[in-house]
Amino acid sequence: MKKIKNPWIGKEGYQCIGCCPTNEAGLKMEFYEDGDDIVCHWHPQARYQGWTDVLHGGIQALLLDETSGWVVSRKLQTAAVTAKMELQFKKSISTNEKCLEIRGRVLSQRRNLAEIEACIYDSNKDLCCRSVATFFCMTKEKAAAEMGFVPFELEE
Repeated sequence: MKKIKNPWIGKEGYQCIGCCPTNEAGLKMEFYEDGDDIVCHWHPQARYQGWTDVLHGGIQALLLDETSGWVVSRKLQTAAVTAKMELQFKKSISTNEKCLEIRGRVLSQRRNLAEIEACIYDSNKDLCCRSVATFFCMTKEKAAAEMGFVPFELEE
């Protein structure tokens, strides 16, 4: 498993709530490539709870959406926006969990649409939440010209 370089670090205005390491309110997610999967290990905190000691469903959706976006960026090497996302909450997640594993992968791609699956697993490797999202992908040329997209590469 190799870490994916975050190409946005140092870019003016970068404050992504999912992956910016300097956003105080953010989740500070980091990503790794593991074969066909993109993986994030994330430590929940009480400040992200909904009910007492339970990770808020909106935070779970954010974890899955951000992971799915990184799947598109690394595996398809382009920028995209979420067009649709369906969530299945399987098991509540405690904010006292030591570490969650979020895994995402490309299910399919047709023209400019990519279907991405992402799952959150607790420290017992139990599936807690699953999403299937459809992303509208830009051409690589448009992503570079309009979004400043640069290739998502692996660290050495």
